[in-house]
Amino acid sequence: MTHFKLTLAYDGTNFAGYQIQPHQRTVQGVLQKALGKMAKVESIHIDGSGRTDSGVHALGQVVSFDYPGEIPARAMRLAMNSLMPLDIEILDAEIVPADFHARYSAKGKRYLYRVARGRFTDPFKRLYTGHYPYGLDVDRIRTALKDVVGTHDFTSFAASGGVIEDKVRTIYEATVQDDQANNELVFEFYGNGFLYNMVRIIVATLLEIGNGRRDVHDFLRLYEVKDRQQARGTAPASGLYLKEVYY
Repeated sequence: MTHFKLTLAYDGTNFAGYQIQPHQRTVQGVLQKALGKMAKVESIHIDGSGRTDSGVHALGQVVSFDYPGEIPARAMRLAMNSLMPLDIEILDAEIVPADFHARYSAKGKRYLYRVARGRFTDPFKRLYTGHYPYGLDVDRIRTALKDVVGTHDFTSFAASGGVIEDKVRTIYEATVQDDQANNELVFEFYGNGFLYNMVRIIVATLLEIGNGRRDVHDFLRLYEVKDRQQARGTAPASGLYLKEVYY
């Protein structure tokens, strides 16, 4: 067996998320089928750094797996890319120690979220951004982002359906770029881990703060109440990207 780490990018639009599901097109399913074809077996199980939902994209998803036999890393990347659909690209392939695990070895992740600010939905951005047509005070958002950084209980920012009981996470960086040339806000969040829909709920809350619908320091109150209903909104999946996984 050769233990591999692959880094990949994908357009999540036409996937029912990363995780394999019966009768659904998923990133994991496509990868496992391609590896099985290479190895001439039915399928090879892969472990991902985390799940992305339907419509969520990745710039640097990481997976690991055992491959039967020996094959150079460069050849693995070339072979896999020859079997990939147009919405997945293998960016890098590495042979790694047997104890490397794409999920459990990860030390942190970085997510990016794009918000289009046009009055109307841009047909060429609709699959790759969230859309917010209302007024925004970016300085209010920057102030609120300071309250996101640090170690907090993010219960109010975890969607129902998640199975993880411990909702405490540490966010090392939380930033926003006002990309006026493209009329977008670009958020980035770097932390030691993220809960189900956590980034999308945080972004929705920040947009309400920027619009004046919430107090600029409302995150501090939401940490205390631990009530998902009080955070309310969830930004669309289309604007979210898993940018990088750190090991």
